[in-house]
Amino acid sequence: MTEFIQQLVGNDILATIFMSFVPLIELKGGIVFARGAGIDFFYSLLFAYAGSTFVFFPIYFLLKPILNLIKKIKIFSKLAYKVENYFSSKAETAVKEDNGADKNNKKAIYLKQLGVFIFVAIPLPMTGIWTGTAIAVFLGLKFKEAILPALIGNLVAGLIISVLAEVCLSIWTIAVLDYILYGLFALAIILLIVVIIKIANSKPQDTK
Repeated sequence: MTEFIQQLVGNDILATIFMSFVPLIELKGGIVFARGAGIDFFYSLLFAYAGSTFVFFPIYFLLKPILNLIKKIKIFSKLAYKVENYFSSKAETAVKEDNGADKNNKKAIYLKQLGVFIFVAIPLPMTGIWTGTAIAVFLGLKFKEAILPALIGNLVAGLIISVLAEVCLSIWTIAVLDYILYGLFALAIILLIVVIIKIANSKPQDTK
């Protein structure tokens, strides 16, 4: 897998950044690829972090406007509501809110930021900067409130993956990272199919 990507892109640094930008692969795949390609610990983390962090900005500023635009297109409106409901439910899962509380007070904002941080920082399937930023948007966090927990969480996730990659290299040969990369791609495809099916089978709460 590593050799195929190297031949396809032709530049290991660009390949690392590009892979880190891809949803579900994200930082995890970028770091594993970079270490497998022979890029050292620091630069693997740096380039993968840069690629995945860039994702925050288009998602934060464009997700809701794009969904609102799609809602106006009759044949796609239900899909837009379903996607919106999916991320809204993710936001509710990340942060359990008190409906009677002021959602703009400092404690409520802090809990939302903590939820986003944890969701991005734990490098598990379906967590990461893509979903974490979407959660921040649907939690109603302002840009200045969302950016630090998302970016710091992404850095923590990167450090965890980098350390795990080093542990793998200390125990096994570099070839093991190639198998892990195959696994990440296979898992990403499976999860993508699961999410699509879940969204398709959900019922939009509002189609006005």
